Amino acid sequence: MTERALDALRSESDRLVELAATFTPAEWEAPSGCIGWRVQDVVCHMGCVFHSISDPSTIESGPPDDVEAAAEVPVQARRAWTSDQVVEYYRSWASRGFETLAGMQQPPAAEMEVPLGNLGTHPLHLLANALVFDHYCHIRHDIGATVERAAAQPRDEEALHETRVWMLAGLPQMCATQLRDVVTAPVGMVLEGPGGGSWVIEVPGDSGLCQVTLGSPTTAAATLTSSVHDFVSWGTRRKSWRDGSVKISGDADLAAAVADAINII
Repeated sequence: MTERALDALRSESDRLVELAATFTPAEWEAPSGCIGWRVQDVVCHMGCVFHSISDPSTIESGPPDDVEAAAEVPVQARRAWTSDQVVEYYRSWASRGFETLAGMQQPPAAEMEVPLGNLGTHPLHLLANALVFDHYCHIRHDIGATVERAAAQPRDEEALHETRVWMLAGLPQMCATQLRDVVTAPVGMVLEGPGGGSWVIEVPGDSGLCQVTLGSPTTAAATLTSSVHDFVSWGTRRKSWRDGSVKISGDADLAAAVADAINII
């Protein structure tokens, strides 16, 4: 279960509200790291996610199989709002969202597998991790692309741990086709620092499905080494892994092909 993800999410949510109170009018309107979205749109999106989890029947919907396209619909519906309206919307739905997510941590709901479009199929309790990832990434990498003090927010171990749990749980499904074609031998992934550890990516037997297994990559043909914080950025293609945030050992061509294939939503 991921009950501790709720604690990490509360910290990230409080951080966002405190940070938003410092934004200038120019910063609210500034372009974010999400193409086509202002800083205000990113904050609105995070409120929309809580809304969609808590009461999906009352929020505008988009294509169910494309999470990113679907996210655009409710944000655009609120694009004319003021920044004060967006903050109040976020606070209101975050409060309800925490209640909903808390219920998802308890059996039997916790282990109920639900399809989430191109995110894959996951147990309900992992939605809390998905929101920690969403907050961590949007605050530091997307809002942080414009607002320096957002990029400088603390890289809390709990937030990084819960973020990494979601990313590695989603990687085999979100990148299934791309990885199936390039993982011709086991590839290690070492994530250093807070929230980190070691895993092996492989496509065993004839299943064609990638697996990410906890363990030392000593027998891997190649290894990718990065921090969890940087993995949030290059693993979502917000920046290139080639900018120096990833170290490669072993088969360089294999490692590069796997890094290129990773695109976590």
